[in-house]
Amino acid sequence: MTDTADDTPDPADDPLRAPPGERTVPELLRFGVVNVDKPAGPSSHQLSAWVRDAINDALAALDPEGEPIDGVAHAGTLDPKVTGCLPTLTGDATRAAQVFLEGTKEYVAVLELHGSPPSDFREVVGEFDAQIYQKPPRKSAVTRRLRTRTIHDLDVLEVRDRQALLRIRCESGTYVRKLCHDVGLATGVGAHMGHLRRTATDPFDDGDLHALQDLVDGLAWAREGDESLLREVVRPAEDALVHLPSVTVAPSAARNVATGAPVYAPGVIDADADARSIDPSAGSDDRPLVACHTPDGVAVCLGRLVGDPDAESGVVVSLERVLL
Repeated sequence: MTDTADDTPDPADDPLRAPPGERTVPELLRFGVVNVDKPAGPSSHQLSAWVRDAINDALAALDPEGEPIDGVAHAGTLDPKVTGCLPTLTGDATRAAQVFLEGTKEYVAVLELHGSPPSDFREVVGEFDAQIYQKPPRKSAVTRRLRTRTIHDLDVLEVRDRQALLRIRCESGTYVRKLCHDVGLATGVGAHMGHLRRTATDPFDDGDLHALQDLVDGLAWAREGDESLLREVVRPAEDALVHLPSVTVAPSAARNVATGAPVYAPGVIDADADARSIDPSAGSDDRPLVACHTPDGVAVCLGRLVGDPDAESGVVVSLERVLL
Protein backbone atom coordinates (compact mmCIF):
# COMPACT_ATOMS: atom_id res chain seq x y z
CA MET A 1 0.00 0.00 0.00
CA THR A 2 1.39 3.39 -1.05
CA ASP A 3 1.00 6.46 1.15
CA THR A 4 -0.10 9.66 -0.63
CA ALA A 5 0.50 13.16 0.63
CA ASP A 6 -2.52 15.28 1.48
CA ASP A 7 -2.22 18.56 -0.44
CA THR A 8 -5.07 20.18 1.45
CA PRO A 9 -3.58 22.85 3.73
CA ASP A 10 -4.46 23.13 7.38
CA PRO A 11 -7.41 25.60 7.60
CA ALA A 12 -5.46 27.68 10.09
CA ASP A 13 -2.65 28.11 7.57
CA ASP A 14 -4.72 28.38 4.39
CA PRO A 15 -4.48 31.92 2.91
CA LEU A 16 -7.79 31.49 1.04
CA ARG A 17 -10.78 33.16 2.64
CA ALA A 18 -14.19 31.59 2.92
CA PRO A 19 -16.46 32.31 -0.07
CA PRO A 20 -18.03 35.80 0.12
CA GLY A 21 -21.46 34.56 1.17
CA GLU A 22 -20.10 32.32 3.95
CA ARG A 23 -17.98 34.75 5.94
CA THR A 24 -18.52 35.56 9.57
CA VAL A 25 -19.16 39.17 10.55
CA PRO A 26 -15.55 39.71 11.74
CA GLU A 27 -14.27 38.26 8.44
CA LEU A 28 -16.61 40.55 6.54
CA LEU A 29 -15.47 43.61 8.47
CA ARG A 30 -11.83 42.78 7.79
CA PHE A 31 -12.37 42.44 4.03
CA GLY A 32 -15.41 44.49 3.14
CA VAL A 33 -16.73 47.57 1.37
CA VAL A 34 -19.31 50.13 2.49
CA ASN A 35 -20.95 52.49 -0.03
CA VAL A 36 -21.02 55.48 2.31
CA ASP A 37 -23.32 58.43 1.67
CA LYS A 38 -20.99 61.27 2.62
CA PRO A 39 -22.78 64.24 4.18
CA ALA A 40 -21.70 67.85 3.84
CA GLY A 41 -19.33 68.92 6.60
CA PRO A 42 -16.71 66.28 7.40
CA SER A 43 -13.79 65.59 5.13
CA SER A 44 -13.42 62.24 3.41
CA HIS A 45 -10.48 61.54 5.72
CA GLN A 46 -12.55 62.24 8.83
CA LEU A 47 -15.41 60.07 7.61
CA SER A 48 -12.99 57.22 6.90
CA ALA A 49 -11.57 57.53 10.42
CA TRP A 50 -15.08 57.24 11.88
CA VAL A 51 -15.71 54.10 9.82
CA ARG A 52 -12.42 52.56 11.01
CA ASP A 53 -13.05 53.39 14.66
CA ALA A 54 -16.64 52.09 14.60
CA ILE A 55 -15.51 48.80 13.06
CA ASN A 56 -12.65 48.35 15.53
CA ASP A 57 -14.94 49.02 18.48
CA ALA A 58 -17.25 46.28 17.21
CA LEU A 59 -14.41 43.85 16.49
CA ALA A 60 -13.13 44.27 20.04
CA ALA A 61 -16.48 42.90 21.23
CA LEU A 62 -17.24 40.40 18.46
CA ASP A 63 -13.75 38.92 18.07
CA PRO A 64 -11.59 40.00 21.02
CA GLU A 65 -8.84 37.52 20.11
CA GLY A 66 -8.58 38.86 16.54
CA GLU A 67 -6.69 41.83 15.16
CA PRO A 68 -8.24 45.27 14.61
CA ILE A 69 -8.22 46.64 11.08
CA ASP A 70 -5.35 48.97 10.27
CA GLY A 71 -7.46 51.35 8.26
CA VAL A 72 -9.89 51.97 5.43
CA ALA A 73 -9.54 53.38 1.91
CA HIS A 74 -12.13 55.49 0.11
CA ALA A 75 -12.88 56.02 -3.56
CA GLY A 76 -11.37 59.43 -4.14
CA THR A 77 -11.48 62.49 -1.94
CA LEU A 78 -14.62 64.61 -1.78
CA ASP A 79 -14.33 68.16 -0.46
CA PRO A 80 -16.09 68.78 2.88
CA LYS A 81 -19.06 70.52 1.22
CA VAL A 82 -19.50 67.78 -1.40
CA THR A 83 -21.91 64.93 -0.71
CA GLY A 84 -22.66 61.48 -2.08
CA CYS A 85 -21.09 58.22 -3.09
CA LEU A 86 -17.91 57.39 -1.15
CA PRO A 87 -17.28 53.62 -1.39
CA THR A 88 -14.94 52.67 1.44
CA LEU A 89 -12.82 49.52 1.62
CA THR A 90 -12.12 48.07 5.05
CA GLY A 91 -9.15 46.21 6.52
CA ASP A 92 -7.21 44.04 4.07
CA ALA A 93 -9.50 45.22 1.27
CA THR A 94 -7.60 48.53 1.25
CA ARG A 95 -5.05 46.72 -0.93
CA ALA A 96 -7.61 46.94 -3.74
CA ALA A 97 -8.04 50.73 -3.55
CA GLN A 98 -6.65 51.23 -7.06
CA VAL A 99 -9.82 49.68 -8.53
CA PHE A 100 -11.50 53.04 -8.07
CA LEU A 101 -9.03 54.56 -10.53
CA GLU A 102 -10.14 52.19 -13.28
CA GLY A 103 -13.82 53.08 -13.56
CA THR A 104 -15.88 56.17 -14.20
CA LYS A 105 -17.49 58.59 -11.78
CA GLU A 106 -20.78 60.44 -12.06
CA TYR A 107 -21.78 63.76 -10.51
CA VAL A 108 -24.72 66.11 -10.38
CA ALA A 109 -23.53 69.71 -10.12
CA VAL A 110 -25.16 73.12 -9.89
CA LEU A 111 -23.46 75.51 -12.31
CA GLU A 112 -23.69 79.06 -10.99
CA LEU A 113 -23.55 81.34 -14.03
CA HIS A 114 -22.29 84.92 -13.61
CA GLY A 115 -24.77 86.21 -16.18
CA SER A 116 -27.78 85.12 -18.16
CA PRO A 117 -27.11 81.92 -20.12
CA PRO A 118 -26.59 82.52 -23.86
CA SER A 119 -29.13 81.18 -26.37
CA ASP A 120 -26.71 78.44 -27.42
CA PHE A 121 -25.94 77.41 -23.82
CA ARG A 122 -26.75 73.72 -24.28
CA GLU A 123 -24.66 73.53 -27.45
CA VAL A 124 -21.68 75.13 -25.70
CA VAL A 125 -21.94 72.70 -22.79
CA GLY A 126 -22.17 69.80 -25.26
CA GLU A 127 -18.75 70.68 -26.65
CA PHE A 128 -17.22 69.47 -23.38
CA ASP A 129 -18.65 65.99 -23.92
CA ALA A 130 -15.24 64.84 -25.18
CA GLN A 131 -11.62 64.46 -24.15
CA ILE A 132 -10.57 67.67 -22.44
CA TYR A 133 -7.38 69.18 -21.05
CA GLN A 134 -7.14 69.99 -17.35
CA LYS A 135 -4.50 71.25 -14.97
CA PRO A 136 -5.15 70.33 -11.31
CA PRO A 137 -6.01 73.32 -9.10
CA ARG A 138 -3.39 74.84 -6.81
CA LYS A 139 -4.93 73.26 -3.70
CA SER A 140 -4.73 69.73 -5.10
CA ALA A 141 -2.31 67.14 -3.73
CA VAL A 142 -1.01 66.10 -7.17
CA THR A 143 1.54 67.61 -9.52
CA ARG A 144 0.07 70.53 -11.44
CA ARG A 145 0.75 69.43 -14.98
CA LEU A 146 -1.57 69.55 -17.97
CA ARG A 147 -3.33 66.24 -18.58
CA THR A 148 -6.29 64.85 -20.50
CA ARG A 149 -9.52 63.54 -19.02
CA THR A 150 -12.49 62.03 -20.83
CA ILE A 151 -15.99 63.38 -20.25
CA HIS A 152 -18.23 60.49 -21.27
CA ASP A 153 -21.54 62.34 -20.85
CA LEU A 154 -22.36 65.93 -19.96
CA ASP A 155 -26.09 66.63 -19.84
CA VAL A 156 -27.95 69.81 -18.99
CA LEU A 157 -30.84 68.59 -16.82
CA GLU A 158 -32.41 71.98 -16.09
CA VAL A 159 -31.75 75.70 -16.54
CA ARG A 160 -33.36 78.22 -14.21
CA ASP A 161 -32.37 81.89 -14.22
CA ARG A 162 -28.58 81.88 -13.74
CA GLN A 163 -28.32 78.30 -12.55
CA ALA A 164 -27.93 75.10 -14.54
CA LEU A 165 -28.15 71.55 -13.23
CA LEU A 166 -25.57 69.32 -14.90
CA ARG A 167 -25.07 65.56 -14.89
CA ILE A 168 -21.46 64.62 -15.55
CA ARG A 169 -20.13 61.11 -16.18
CA CYS A 170 -16.38 61.30 -16.43
CA GLU A 171 -13.03 59.58 -16.10
CA SER A 172 -11.65 59.20 -12.60
CA GLY A 173 -9.45 62.14 -11.67
CA THR A 174 -11.57 64.78 -13.40
CA TYR A 175 -11.82 68.07 -11.50
CA VAL A 176 -15.48 69.07 -11.73
CA ARG A 177 -14.83 72.49 -10.19
CA LYS A 178 -12.34 73.24 -12.98
CA LEU A 179 -14.76 71.84 -15.58
CA CYS A 180 -17.48 74.22 -14.35
CA HIS A 181 -15.05 77.15 -14.53
CA ASP A 182 -14.09 76.26 -18.11
CA VAL A 183 -17.72 75.88 -19.15
CA GLY A 184 -18.37 79.35 -17.78
CA LEU A 185 -15.52 80.79 -19.83
CA ALA A 186 -16.83 79.09 -22.98
CA THR A 187 -20.31 80.57 -22.48
CA GLY A 188 -18.83 84.04 -22.27
CA VAL A 189 -20.52 84.91 -18.97
CA GLY A 190 -18.33 83.05 -16.49
CA ALA A 191 -19.42 80.46 -13.94
CA HIS A 192 -18.40 78.52 -10.86
CA MET A 193 -19.47 75.27 -9.27
CA GLY A 194 -22.19 75.43 -6.65
CA HIS A 195 -23.43 72.31 -4.90
CA LEU A 196 -21.86 69.02 -6.02
CA ARG A 197 -23.01 65.49 -5.33
CA ARG A 198 -21.27 62.34 -6.51
CA THR A 199 -23.92 59.87 -7.66
CA ALA A 200 -21.73 56.98 -8.81
CA THR A 201 -18.26 55.51 -8.59
CA ASP A 202 -17.90 52.31 -10.60
CA PRO A 203 -19.24 49.82 -9.70
CA PHE A 204 -21.35 51.62 -7.05
CA ASP A 205 -24.09 54.20 -7.42
CA ASP A 206 -26.60 56.09 -5.31
CA GLY A 207 -29.10 53.23 -5.41
CA ASP A 208 -27.46 51.48 -2.46
CA LEU A 209 -25.95 54.24 -0.36
CA HIS A 210 -25.75 53.96 3.42
CA ALA A 211 -25.33 56.72 5.96
CA LEU A 212 -22.65 56.36 8.62
CA GLN A 213 -25.45 55.91 11.14
CA ASP A 214 -26.59 52.79 9.24
CA LEU A 215 -23.14 51.28 9.80
CA VAL A 216 -23.13 52.23 13.48
CA ASP A 217 -26.61 50.75 13.96
CA GLY A 218 -25.69 47.59 12.07
CA LEU A 219 -22.61 47.07 14.19
CA ALA A 220 -24.60 47.61 17.40
CA TRP A 221 -27.28 45.13 16.33
CA ALA A 222 -24.63 42.58 15.30
CA ARG A 223 -23.21 42.76 18.82
CA GLU A 224 -26.70 41.83 20.02
CA GLY A 225 -26.89 38.89 17.62
CA ASP A 226 -28.82 40.45 14.69
CA GLU A 227 -26.51 40.58 11.66
CA SER A 228 -29.14 41.44 9.02
CA LEU A 229 -28.63 45.23 8.80
CA LEU A 230 -24.85 44.97 8.96
CA ARG A 231 -24.77 42.52 6.06
CA GLU A 232 -26.81 45.00 4.02
CA VAL A 233 -24.42 47.84 4.80
CA VAL A 234 -21.07 46.02 4.67
CA ARG A 235 -20.62 43.91 1.57
CA PRO A 236 -17.80 41.50 0.67
CA ALA A 237 -14.90 43.42 -0.87
CA GLU A 238 -15.30 41.34 -4.03
CA ASP A 239 -18.31 43.56 -4.83
CA ALA A 240 -15.85 46.39 -5.53
CA LEU A 241 -14.23 44.34 -8.32
CA VAL A 242 -17.25 43.32 -10.39
CA HIS A 243 -16.64 45.95 -13.09
CA LEU A 244 -13.14 44.63 -13.85
CA PRO A 245 -12.25 41.93 -16.40
CA SER A 246 -12.06 38.65 -14.49
CA VAL A 247 -9.82 35.57 -14.61
CA THR A 248 -10.73 32.43 -12.66
CA VAL A 249 -7.80 30.54 -11.17
CA ALA A 250 -7.53 27.19 -9.39
CA PRO A 251 -7.27 27.26 -5.58
CA SER A 252 -3.77 25.77 -5.79
CA ALA A 253 -2.69 28.61 -8.10
CA ALA A 254 -4.29 31.13 -5.74
CA ARG A 255 -2.23 29.78 -2.85
CA ASN A 256 0.91 30.28 -4.94
CA VAL A 257 -0.17 33.85 -5.69
CA ALA A 258 -0.43 34.42 -1.93
CA THR A 259 3.34 33.83 -1.77
CA GLY A 260 4.02 36.32 -4.57
CA ALA A 261 3.95 34.10 -7.67
CA PRO A 262 2.27 35.43 -10.82
CA VAL A 263 -0.69 33.63 -12.37
CA TYR A 264 0.69 30.92 -14.67
CA ALA A 265 -1.28 29.39 -17.54
CA PRO A 266 -1.74 25.92 -15.94
CA GLY A 267 -3.54 27.57 -13.02
CA VAL A 268 -6.08 29.43 -15.18
CA ILE A 269 -9.51 27.84 -15.32
CA ASP A 270 -11.39 30.48 -17.31
CA ALA A 271 -11.51 34.14 -18.32
CA ASP A 272 -14.54 36.29 -19.05
CA ALA A 273 -15.16 38.04 -22.37
CA ASP A 274 -13.71 41.35 -21.15
CA ALA A 275 -10.45 39.68 -20.14
CA ARG A 276 -10.25 37.78 -23.43
CA SER A 277 -10.66 41.04 -25.37
CA ILE A 278 -7.45 42.47 -23.86
CA ASP A 279 -4.39 42.51 -26.09
CA PRO A 280 -1.59 41.23 -23.81
CA SER A 281 1.03 42.74 -26.12
CA ALA A 282 -0.31 46.28 -25.69
CA GLY A 283 1.48 48.75 -23.47
CA SER A 284 0.70 48.59 -19.77
CA ASP A 285 -1.17 51.91 -19.96
CA ASP A 286 -3.54 50.38 -22.53
CA ARG A 287 -4.28 47.22 -20.55
CA PRO A 288 -7.00 47.49 -17.92
CA LEU A 289 -6.68 46.10 -14.45
CA VAL A 290 -7.78 42.45 -14.15
CA ALA A 291 -9.22 40.76 -11.05
CA CYS A 292 -8.46 37.09 -10.37
CA HIS A 293 -10.87 34.93 -8.37
CA THR A 294 -11.19 31.32 -7.31
CA PRO A 295 -14.17 29.33 -8.69
CA ASP A 296 -16.18 30.09 -5.53
CA GLY A 297 -15.65 33.85 -5.90
CA VAL A 298 -12.79 34.59 -3.51
CA ALA A 299 -10.69 37.55 -4.65
CA VAL A 300 -7.07 36.53 -5.19
CA CYS A 301 -5.21 39.42 -6.78
CA LEU A 302 -5.23 42.40 -9.12
CA GLY A 303 -2.91 42.47 -12.09
CA ARG A 304 -2.41 42.98 -15.81
CA LEU A 305 -2.99 40.40 -18.51
CA VAL A 306 0.35 39.56 -20.14
CA GLY A 307 -0.43 36.20 -21.75
CA ASP A 308 -3.13 34.11 -23.39
CA PRO A 309 -5.58 32.63 -20.84
CA ASP A 310 -5.81 29.51 -23.05
CA ALA A 311 -2.05 28.98 -23.28
CA GLU A 312 -0.42 25.82 -21.94
CA SER A 313 2.49 27.61 -20.30
CA GLY A 314 3.84 31.01 -19.37
CA VAL A 315 2.61 33.89 -17.25
CA VAL A 316 -0.97 35.02 -17.91
CA VAL A 317 -1.42 37.71 -15.23
CA SER A 318 1.37 39.76 -13.70
CA LEU A 319 0.70 40.84 -10.14
CA GLU A 320 -0.01 44.35 -8.93
CA ARG A 321 -1.80 43.59 -5.64
CA VAL A 322 -2.19 40.34 -3.75
CA LEU A 323 -5.57 40.37 -1.97
CA LEU A 324 -5.17 37.21 0.15
